[in-house]
Amino acid sequence: MSAFTRLAKRRMCGVACVLTLFACSGCAGVPAWERGDLARPEMALEPQPGQRALQEHVYSSREAGAAGATGQGGGCGCY
Repeated sequence: MSAFTRLAKRRMCGVACVLTLFACSGCAGVPAWERGDLARPEMALEPQPGQRALQEHVYSSREAGAAGATGQGGGCGCY
């Protein structure tokens, strides 16, 4: 076995170990007393879901297509 092959195997093992550590670090439970902080409205991905739904409705109505947000549409396109 050449020195290059051993070095390549060592690097691959190191990369695999680092990737495994990164993958395992994301699997953490949230304690019950911290769930209230994460449930605040400011922490939501969409802070105002009602407004977003209204904007999508208006956009799809202006596009006059069945799926206004996807690119299909037969309207004038003036949004």
